[in-house]
Amino acid sequence: MSRVRLTPEALVAGAAELADEIGFENVTLAALAKRFGVRDASLYTHVRGLADLRERVALLALTEWADALGAAVAGRAGRDALVAFADTYRRLATGRPGRYAATRHPVSSEGNAGVARIVEVCFALLRGYALAEPDAIDAVRLLRSTLHGFSDLEATNRFTDEHSVEISWQRAIDALHHTFANWSKI
Repeated sequence: MSRVRLTPEALVAGAAELADEIGFENVTLAALAKRFGVRDASLYTHVRGLADLRERVALLALTEWADALGAAVAGRAGRDALVAFADTYRRLATGRPGRYAATRHPVSSEGNAGVARIVEVCFALLRGYALAEPDAIDAVRLLRSTLHGFSDLEATNRFTDEHSVEISWQRAIDALHHTFANWSKI
């Protein structure tokens, strides 16, 4: 990536790519400077330090996630929206693990807007199941914790038995759909 003009945006994009390669927690200013072929001190013209860089990567990741999840759900309802949301979530979590870790990094109030957009997409998805608050809040928590747990275990190679992970994924989605569709009976 050397010979790229250093800008805050280029550094954040480079740090996000680096996070996907080596893990969000392993991104350092020294590693980023090496990636760009510059000295560490050159980065301080564009970022205030490692904490600032990590927050910016988190903001980027939250925006990317909110955009992707929103696009996945748009125009869909019920099971179709659930499948599109879940498959997009899983693809992002397992395909961009550094960015996924960044979405869990504490952020300023600006970053909370990205979190709020993701939660709103969850609520939009659940409107297809006619869930009203407070049930919708419980359902959003169930949805996010199920998808997070499954994706995290898959991304860290914790499913070690011979049974198909894809079958387990489909069963998890089927279970969520059944639960949401029958929420009032639970």
